[in-house]
Amino acid sequence: MIQNLNHYRIFLSVAETGSISRAAEHLFISQPAVSKSIRNLEESLSVRLIERSTRGIRLTEQGKLLYEHLQSAFDSIHAAEEDLKHSSELGIGELRIGASTSLCRNILLGYLSEYIRKYPHIKVSITCHSTLTTVRQLEEGRIDLGLICETVLPARLSYEPLQEIHDIFVVNPTYLEHLYVREQAVETVDNPWLFAGNVTSLLSSAAKKDSSIDSGTEAPTNVKAQTASMRTSEILEKCNLFLLEQGNVTRNHLDHYFFQQNIQPGQVLDVNNMDLLIDFAKIGMGVSSIVKEFAGDALTDGSLIELPLEVPVAPRTVGFLVNQQRRPSSSLQKFLALV
Repeated sequence: MIQNLNHYRIFLSVAETGSISRAAEHLFISQPAVSKSIRNLEESLSVRLIERSTRGIRLTEQGKLLYEHLQSAFDSIHAAEEDLKHSSELGIGELRIGASTSLCRNILLGYLSEYIRKYPHIKVSITCHSTLTTVRQLEEGRIDLGLICETVLPARLSYEPLQEIHDIFVVNPTYLEHLYVREQAVETVDNPWLFAGNVTSLLSSAAKKDSSIDSGTEAPTNVKAQTASMRTSEILEKCNLFLLEQGNVTRNHLDHYFFQQNIQPGQVLDVNNMDLLIDFAKIGMGVSSIVKEFAGDALTDGSLIELPLEVPVAPRTVGFLVNQQRRPSSSLQKFLALV
């Protein structure tokens, strides 16, 4: 087929003009060259395509059939060329990005807003998954770019650090006060079941000892002071501790920290979204591990406080990930240049 493409083009011109001479003029070649091309095509296909007469040429039935198909094929090629030209002129393309919900919301959106402003005709699609899923999708070619937390990666993937992040533990001040009351009640009542999570019962028990303490009012100053004296490691072991679900890169990082510091949390609740971790801590459900840079106004408006750590969790980086074995599209190149 490839060797016949030029013959097809000449045959199409002959069929449309109805004349060898007019086809030659249209194609800027000689009449003998046109006639020879038609003969070669007929020999290649083993059919008669045209019949000559004093009035010009006439397509045979086989010639008409070939003409219909060639007309459709060359129209498609012309449309493809026009689309490519239009795409090139407008910068039309596609960029597929993978990132977790929290990374997308807190980091990626800032870059995307500038990228879309500069290249409004590029289609951007985002899939929100964990770092490990994003890495797998990039290896499989299902996305062009990943935004991930630092982790061990295959050699064929290239990671470019973007910024440093810090894992911290946050809590609503009221929960911290109630936690102390609860632990004091446990020591007094000596009933392990109460520690399992029945905060209301514990507070009621504590209220019998000190009528000034009530679950619906703010704890007095002396309770705050006593709460502040609790070690963070003790708080982490006795509180309702909200962490990202197991298997997550962030969770693995925190589990390693607990092991190194000999901290054994007793009541861990898995969550698959960091925004929920922040929300749960805000309403006083327990202590949450979050990324400090993603806390927003929660740490500045007083709705959450950061628990001090004798040994901070080791900082990590967030960065963009590309597959070196795949040629980057123009859309991806533009994004990386912007970053």
